[in-house]
Formats: sequence, C-alpha cells, structure tokens
Amino acid sequence: MRVLLRCCCGHLPVGGGAGRRSNPRWRALARLSASPGWEDGQGARVREKPPWRVLFFGNDQFARETLRALHAARENKEEELIEKLEVVTVPSPSPKGLPVKQYAVQSQLPVYEWPDVGSGEYDVGVVASFGRLLSEAFILKFPYGILNVHPSCLPRWRGPAPIIHTILHGDTIAGVTIMQIKPRRFDVGPILKQETVPVPPKSTSKELEAVLSRLGANMLISVLKNLPESLNNGRQQPAEGVTHAPKISAATSCIKWEEQTSEQIFRLYRAVGNIIPLQTLWMDNTIKLLDLVEVDNSILSDSKLTGQAVIPGSVVYHKQSQILLVCCKDDWIGVRSVMLKKTLTATDFYNGYLHPWYQKNSQAQPSQCRFQTLRLPPKKKQKKKIVAMQ
Repeated sequence: MRVLLRCCCGHLPVGGGAGRRSNPRWRALARLSASPGWEDGQGARVREKPPWRVLFFGNDQFARETLRALHAARENKEEELIEKLEVVTVPSPSPKGLPVKQYAVQSQLPVYEWPDVGSGEYDVGVVASFGRLLSEAFILKFPYGILNVHPSCLPRWRGPAPIIHTILHGDTIAGVTIMQIKPRRFDVGPILKQETVPVPPKSTSKELEAVLSRLGANMLISVLKNLPESLNNGRQQPAEGVTHAPKISAATSCIKWEEQTSEQIFRLYRAVGNIIPLQTLWMDNTIKLLDLVEVDNSILSDSKLTGQAVIPGSVVYHKQSQILLVCCKDDWIGVRSVMLKKTLTATDFYNGYLHPWYQKNSQAQPSQCRFQTLRLPPKKKQKKKIVAMQ
C-alpha cells in the first residue's frame, strides 16, 4: 500500500520563513531517490513512482504547450503518469487571461491566480515561463521539488528572455533544459535533461519558441516517467559559459543606426519585432518600423543611390521597389511600412512626409533628412520579491 505525503500549500510569511543557511531538507531533496521510501522528516512516506500529483506554474504560449502535454498525460489512463493537475498563473488585464489560463479554463483544470496557489496535495511542481521567484520553504513542500522547463542550453541564457537572446545574438544552436529549481535565484539548479536543436536560418523568436515548446514538453514527460532516477542523476551546471538573458524593454527596440550593422538590425527585428516594433526618430517624431526586408544588390547599385552622400540613418525612397532604404553602419535595410500616427506604406510615408520635406528643402542631401536613434529614459529598477505563500 502506498502511503501519501501531504503537501499542503497553505499560507506562509513573505520572505520564505527560511534562514540564510542551507536547509538540510533541501540538500536531501536532490538525493531523494537514493533512499527508497524516503520520509519527509515527519514520518510520512513519499510516492516512489507515478502517478504524480502536479501543480503547474506558467503564463505564456511556451508554457501553454507544456501544460497541454501534462494534460494529455493526465487524460491517458493507460499510462497512469499524472493523477492530478492544477494550474497557477499570473493575473492579466485581459478578461480571458494569459494563454495558460485560457487553456486551463477550456480544459476544466483548477486554476489559481498568483499569489493564490490553492491548498492541495502535490508530489512535484512544474514551472515554465512563470517569472516569479519561489521561496525555499515553498519548494520544500513538494516531495520531489519543483522542475523548470527552460528554453536554453543552461548555463547559457539564464533569465526571462532566453529565446529572444538566442535570436538576437545569432546563435546557431538552441535547446531546452529540464532543471530542478533552487530558491532565491533563477535558472541555477541541477540539470536533469538537456537537448539541443539547430536554429533555422532567419528564424524569428516566435518560430523558435514553437519548436522549443514542443521539445520541452516532450522532455518533461520523459523526466516525469523516471522522476526519482532523473533527480538522482542530476548534474550541476558548469561554471563556464554563463550568459544572461534579461527581460526586454521598449529601449531594446530602438535602432542605433551608427552602431548596428544590417545583420544586427535584422536579428533585432526577428527577435523582438513581433513583440515590440522597432523604433526610430524622424524630425522629432517617433516612428515604428513595421516590415523590414533585405535589400537586393540590384537596388543598391542604382546610380541614384550611389551618387548621393549618405550617413547612417539616411532615408531614400526607392520608387521601383516601393520601399524605404535606410543606411546603417555597414549597409542598407529596406522598410515596407511604418507607423507614424497611423500605419503607412513606404509610398504613403514618402508622399505624405519625405517628398514634401524635400520640396521645402530642395538643396538638401539625404543626410539632412534621416532617421536618428531614439533615446528612451531608463526605467527604475524594481527589487525582486520572493513570495513564500505559494
């Protein structure tokens, strides 16, 4: 007969209730499967094999795919991998909620909005794109701890935006890591499973997210099938090769024409363009660049273009291709549409803004009518909060 450990996630004081010293029970957690019939310190035995009771934490589309896989496993009665599945997500201004909440509601799964995490009994927690630090006291409430599905090859790209930074820095290899969460710091725990995939040329962050979300979901199910063994065989992350993937902001989308090459601008566009349109400044007006394209060599050899004095940021309208050509550090990029008060095609922008300006300044060179780097004031940093009532 299997005796179940009660893992009740009730309310704890903010700050975790844990001291600065490492909790002995935390150290024991990583070696859990080394002792069959491990007890929680209060004489209660844990489950040694599935089906597991899982509390899932997630928000976005990447996390939704992980939740979908967990739900499919729970519905698969033949395999008996997951007995219970409940969901925690953060509040959203949208009445429908974030993708994870939408899926949970559609699938009739119990769902809680952070910081409410319910008060059920669970064997293991799973985090995917949740973005909240979990306290040591809370993590230790789960007999098998909390696992994280992280879309990078840790220790590369620790932090909240690994997929964006993979594209932004031109990585040719991406991956997913299933790791065990440690308190107070993001993405530093032992690696339980890690797999890599090539990054398709010119892939966007959204396209890469779709690939990695499916990979990560499948890897998690594999780990859960052999959870005690996976935890026992976990390996520490190497000290070398650590890089960080900080959260992006509106300032990330501001093009630096004098500093960035055409390749760097296209990487930026593929990395964040579907989240925050790239921005620049024209005649003291903020302009969003909506549709960037590579410029054909035949266009660049046009005598009307080569015969003009240009500097980074110079804007030229190319009538035949109906695109704006913008000079950057080493080359040109093409822009099909912009937003200035409203969405405008390159032709609309030329007819409504560029052409009238040149009519008023007939002797002007393109260097005098150019895009300039938009400088946004830095945001004040907020202190990280470790919430322990989770």
